Amino acid sequence: MTKETIRSVDTILLSIPFADGGRGEGLTPQRWAALDIALVRIETSEGRIGWGEAFSYFCAEAVKAMMDRSIAPLLIGRLVGDPQALSLELQRRLVLFGRYGITMFALSGVDIALWDLKAKAAGVSLGDLLAPAPRAAVPAYASLVRYGDAGLAAGFTAQALAEGYGHIKLHETTQQDIAACDAARGGAALMVDVNCTWGMNQSRQMARWLRDLGCFWLEEPIFPPEDFAGLAELAGEGLPLSAGENLCTHWQFAQMIAAGAVRYPQPSVTKVGGVTEFLKIASLSDRAGLTVMPHSPYFGPGYLATLQLAATLPGDVLFEYLYIWPEAQLYPDLPLPVAGLITRPNGPGLGLDPDPAVIARYRRA
Repeated sequence: MTKETIRSVDTILLSIPFADGGRGEGLTPQRWAALDIALVRIETSEGRIGWGEAFSYFCAEAVKAMMDRSIAPLLIGRLVGDPQALSLELQRRLVLFGRYGITMFALSGVDIALWDLKAKAAGVSLGDLLAPAPRAAVPAYASLVRYGDAGLAAGFTAQALAEGYGHIKLHETTQQDIAACDAARGGAALMVDVNCTWGMNQSRQMARWLRDLGCFWLEEPIFPPEDFAGLAELAGEGLPLSAGENLCTHWQFAQMIAAGAVRYPQPSVTKVGGVTEFLKIASLSDRAGLTVMPHSPYFGPGYLATLQLAATLPGDVLFEYLYIWPEAQLYPDLPLPVAGLITRPNGPGLGLDPDPAVIARYRRA
């Protein structure tokens, strides 16, 4: 058994500007025009480095504070070979300080880094560590931002179609804007994510309309996202529902699945508790006959971890590709969609390591 231990834990905050063709308004507290990336860097006694990512959009400083003050001190000197056991121990030790939210975001970054280290120690990619024959490539869908403008939304729908995407997800909330995109989607399947914007009555009306349009799924229509009974009631309208990006751990997913709320569970590896919790959710979903559709609007280790995991999932899984244009990529050879398909990197661990020059350029003080 390995005696490799954790020597240091660092949280590195990056801010990488991006363009999306819109105003960057409507989904976030302030204008969204930069990728906030909270990198978790774990170095071992053998000099091996594992990389993780904690969800940090508009909450990066809070995530770093949790990491630096509460989590990192618990990790120094610990063995690195068993991510599942260490992740469970950390959850138990920190239960008093926020079971979900910021605490779990930070723990997700740690868990991803631990799995990166485990796969690197084995000399294989994470996908190959987890499955005997992972996919070489995963189909992706274009996840458009919210434009709030029918012409813009339809134009980018048509652009994604021309680039070879067979599935396109909207974040528009009005029938007018969605209808304009439906007219532009050609043969592509259309999904709609409204981020818990509608009430139940509006959700019923829109679900019927979207069902008749042939919508592939409706995502998080009602608030709060953990209203599983409400989602189960809405599922009776006959349109497949998806949800899960705002849930943490397999416990919340087990409740959602038991309620019959969704057809497509959507764990986010940077929020849910990392690879360890993601695998438990995948198992629960498989036993229930559901298809996991990972939530992954990321461009750091969360992107690579999701890609590696998606390659191991059963069913017709799709990778969510956030349809934006970053000023720089954290990885020089980040695999991007080509004709709607993303090739999985085969390097050890997550498959790639971040570019030190990009970290130095975009690192926040």
